[in-house]
Amino acid sequence: MSPNRTPLSELATRWGDALDEELPAARELRRELHAAPCVSGQEHPARARLLAALDTSIPFEEIADAGAVGRVGPVDGPSIAVRAELDALPVTEQTGAPFAASDGAMHACGHDVHQAAVVALLRAAARVELPLGLVGLLQPREESYPSGALEMVEAGVIDRFGIAHVIGAHVHPGVRRGAVASGGGFINAAADEIEILVSGRGGHGAYPHDANDVVAAVAHIAIGIPEVVRRSVSPLRPALISIGTLTAGEGAANVLPAEARIFATMRTTDPEDRVTLFEAVREMAERTAQAYGTTAQVTRIDGEPALINDVSLASGTDDWLALLGVDGAEPLRSLGADDFSYFCDAVPSLMLFVGVETAGRDPQPALHHPRFLPDDDAVDLVARALMAGYLAAAERVLGIEHHRGDQGVLG
Repeated sequence: MSPNRTPLSELATRWGDALDEELPAARELRRELHAAPCVSGQEHPARARLLAALDTSIPFEEIADAGAVGRVGPVDGPSIAVRAELDALPVTEQTGAPFAASDGAMHACGHDVHQAAVVALLRAAARVELPLGLVGLLQPREESYPSGALEMVEAGVIDRFGIAHVIGAHVHPGVRRGAVASGGGFINAAADEIEILVSGRGGHGAYPHDANDVVAAVAHIAIGIPEVVRRSVSPLRPALISIGTLTAGEGAANVLPAEARIFATMRTTDPEDRVTLFEAVREMAERTAQAYGTTAQVTRIDGEPALINDVSLASGTDDWLALLGVDGAEPLRSLGADDFSYFCDAVPSLMLFVGVETAGRDPQPALHHPRFLPDDDAVDLVARALMAGYLAAAERVLGIEHHRGDQGVLG
């Protein structure tokens, strides 16, 4: 062994060779999964297909209704997990691909790629000797509530399988094709919802002095929300509140309604801001409503926490990506949300973003677009990104010092 090569680099070479042999079947599996999407809460057929592809040599157990969890490698001691989301979106596909879905659902977020990549990685891992267990988390309901990731954590999957770290990888058209973005710290925002119900005394539009104008009250609350964000959260910490629904009345021009409603999403990147901003909105809404002789009931509906990548895992994974011949990219941070954050809250974890393109499209379709369709090579890249994450996590668990001077593709 070269003095610059570690046991993990030797493992990476063997594992990479085994992965190369698994990828052709994984690409075909991806197309099959893409053609038969399962929306949130109905992922049982997807789970069955993945378990069939993994075969009985890799034992899995059902969890979180339509999910599954299984372990490859040493059965005792700490392990490292990789996640694949099982659900698709209720989107009618417009890609024109020969394997396009035709049932009104679509893998418009690339979860079919993630699933096939995890299958290939697990099958390849079963053919080599791993120093730590590799746990596959086949997770339902990433796109909707109740969160499948949260249910897995609450079911005790972290403790039962000795999971020290969880690695996730998500395709993204915002990253340069063929590159992988990691980065420590804030990656995705906490995603909560705020409901504001303004109530008063309804009446006739010709006699407003005999009623309360809840429409005026709710309108002033709505236009006041951006100012609350500006005055409550440091501009160095991204945060926003976007109103998706504002309703009042039932269509009559001359009827003053008794109720009006705001329904908004609140995105924050700091746990303290998550509390502070909601309380500031609540106070503003209640006082504004009072000024109009009405009342405001303000409710926060908790969503995913902020997704915070572990800094050392990100750094180590960047090194392994380079050694595996994969280009790195600048961290991709956004106010989007992913319930992978529940795994990050449970143990130090890492979400990676894999750069993809949809062939023949300009501009590139975004995630959730009916024409979003990464090519089959994305399966390879996602699998190698997850492998790099495992190797970095294994270094950390085993206390191995990484040779940052190593360069080039392992082989």
